[in-house]
This record gives sequence, structure tokens and C-alpha cells, in this order.
Amino acid sequence: MVGEALKLYREERGMTINELSHLAGISKSYISSIERGLQKNPSIKVLQRLADTLDISLSQLLEFTTESISIDEEWLHLVNKAMEEGLTKKDFLEYIQFFKFKKENRI
Repeated sequence: MVGEALKLYREERGMTINELSHLAGISKSYISSIERGLQKNPSIKVLQRLADTLDISLSQLLEFTTESISIDEEWLHLVNKAMEEGLTKKDFLEYIQFFKFKKENRI
């Protein structure tokens, strides 16, 4: 769903609906209604402005499916806890690189 994708990409970028609204020039209530699935047919023009503001392609918004995300509740809780403790996206990516290196070199 477009709304789920919009919310996911917005949150990944650490943006509030207010910030996205201001930067994209689209009302907060309209963005909120898209994210909550109340507005089911936003125009391509609106979606393109949102995608541009989020620095993603329009197809990323349109092709998104919840099936592509396979995070169970336990993992989600763990990630949220790590973020509360101060883990940044950069830190997380460094851990991933370390574990890839470790796995490839069988350390």
C-alpha cells in the first residue's frame, strides 16, 4: 500500500509529517490520510512530489508491499530498544558490515 510505504520511507529519514508537509508543499492532513489508508487514490503528481521530497523513486512508493518486510515483533522490539539506547543508522550499518566480514572470513 502506498500509505505504508510513505510512512516507512518518511520514518526512515527521521521526518515528521509536519516536516514532509512543509518540504513537499502538501497539507499535513492529506499526507496523514494517505498514510492511514483513508486517501486511497492520491494523484501521481502528489505522489511524485512526496517521492522527490523523500529522495526516492515514484516506483518505490507504488511497488511497495508489506510482504517484502519480514520483521517479526521480537525483532521490531529489539530495534526500537537499540534506537532508544542511542544506536544510529550508521552504527547499525557498521555492525552489518562487521558481521558480513566475520561470516565471509569465518572468524
